[in-house]
Amino acid sequence: MKSISQRISQLGYTKKKGRRDLVAGLTVAAISLPQGMAYALIAGVDPRFGLYSAVIVTLVASIFGSSSHLINGPTSAISLVVFSALAFLDPNASADIYEAMFLLGVMVGIIQIAIAVFRLGDLTKYISESVILGFMAGAAVLLAVGQIGNALGVREKGTGHQHVLYRLWLTVVHGDPVNLKALAVSAVTVVLALSLRKAVRRYKLPQFDMFLVLLVMSVSAYALGWSTPGAGGKTAISVIGALKASLPEPHIPEIKWSWLGQLSSSAVAISFLGLLEALSIAKSIAHRSGQPLDYNRQCMAEGLANLVGGFFRCLPGSGSLSRSAINYQAGAVTRFSGVITAVIVAAAVLLLAPLTRYIPKASLAGLLLVTAFRLIDFERIRYALRASRYDAGLVLITALSALVIGVEFAILVGVAVSIVLFVPRAAKLKATELFVSPERVVRERLPSDPECTSVAVYDLEGELFFGAALELDRHFETINAQVKARGIRHVVLRLKRVRNPDVVCIEKLEHFLRESQSHGRVVLLAGLRPELQAALDNLKFSDWYPAERFFPEEDERYSATLRAVRYAYSLIADANTCAHCTQHDVDPAPVREDDRLYYLV
Repeated sequence: MKSISQRISQLGYTKKKGRRDLVAGLTVAAISLPQGMAYALIAGVDPRFGLYSAVIVTLVASIFGSSSHLINGPTSAISLVVFSALAFLDPNASADIYEAMFLLGVMVGIIQIAIAVFRLGDLTKYISESVILGFMAGAAVLLAVGQIGNALGVREKGTGHQHVLYRLWLTVVHGDPVNLKALAVSAVTVVLALSLRKAVRRYKLPQFDMFLVLLVMSVSAYALGWSTPGAGGKTAISVIGALKASLPEPHIPEIKWSWLGQLSSSAVAISFLGLLEALSIAKSIAHRSGQPLDYNRQCMAEGLANLVGGFFRCLPGSGSLSRSAINYQAGAVTRFSGVITAVIVAAAVLLLAPLTRYIPKASLAGLLLVTAFRLIDFERIRYALRASRYDAGLVLITALSALVIGVEFAILVGVAVSIVLFVPRAAKLKATELFVSPERVVRERLPSDPECTSVAVYDLEGELFFGAALELDRHFETINAQVKARGIRHVVLRLKRVRNPDVVCIEKLEHFLRESQSHGRVVLLAGLRPELQAALDNLKFSDWYPAERFFPEEDERYSATLRAVRYAYSLIADANTCAHCTQHDVDPAPVREDDRLYYLV
């Protein structure tokens, strides 16, 4: 019988790939430990649930996912939304908070699986990049605000029902005196984290910097006696506390029907936010690695990870930008690196959990302040703000929504605003009068060009949907007024550059054609695209409108608009009294290779 290693080799997984995945897994695990605990603190829950998420959610998503480099688990943005979602509960009722969080994870998993089953994951690509930039900026500010109390070594005032900025004001103005030792720990942590990250980038070192900072600060606080209980049983600075050295066990979350209503909107927000995070990170790395992605499969993996995590006491999670980037940069080649990461974190929980009682909360707060700063992509935000007022408005409105309304609604607000702002832009339908010049060229008519009294040519460009109906009506009224004033009986309407026709605008077109018929005018529809032609056929336009007046765009060599113009001149023939048109001597014969009527629009 073949050995396991031989069978793995047959599948294309070599020892070289295994070594690269092992190194990447070890590197990612080093940062997963401090991040797992820190993100649990952001969510307002026990740090062990963040570590459980770094085990279970990471493991399941790595097994079932599509990306070879995406690392799932707790993230700062998701943790902020979780904190907001659980704010309706009494902050002292920790058991209820934990059970509600497990239930929230199950709800998120079910929604994400449903999105994958109905193949709705592609909807996430319609969320503007400006909305994501604004959300991340707002979330980063909230993340920093939420850690100021821990950084100052004071207990946060207020309740979860109060706004985070109001709680900050209560904490700073009416709270306890600042703990200078805690402030020193958080300040040194920030300086050390920034310095080590520069060294890592400059000398291309393994990215153990966050883990190393946490280790150095914990040892320093212990050496100074700040993290060990004194005579009164209290420590000089707040510490995480000892975690139970055990792995997550299966657990069915408690279900209270009143919770479902409170958690539903946040579950939807987390579901879409999680998919956005995961898919955008996977897409970004795949663009550099060249790996093909199955987005629907990745959506399913996200849902399965959160669903299973909810039954194993995990904090809901998603794709992590920092851990995924480190995984790729460390040389990972397959999803097995994520499995290795989960196993190493699990081993660390079993071996090192009791030592967490020496980790200062101020040190974790310092790391989170650095993380918050890194979440804001200043360069891309500046780019978006300069690009257009539309993008600038989306960034600012989404960021302010996160601060004022709540992080769980920020993306929904941003999407709604982007739709409101986009529809008027999409509804702009342009109408241009064209002109047959003395050089026998069809081009846009200039103010200096003479007026034609035989054939009028107009070009429409834009989205032909209900939002453009008023614009279309206005253009048709203008065309009617102009051809009536000139006594024109033949109109060529170029429709090559209209898109996405719907029933409202097609009905407007029908009214225009019927009105033109009633006034004895011939309107030729030129450059019909297949979708518009199909719509006109379905509505049986040819039953009442002559088929020879339709000029579909069939052959790239010969413009349908030119054929329509020639046909219009052939209908007028010797009756053409327009001095401008008679200069052209346009040949009404069939199109020839050497025909010299050009089209430059």
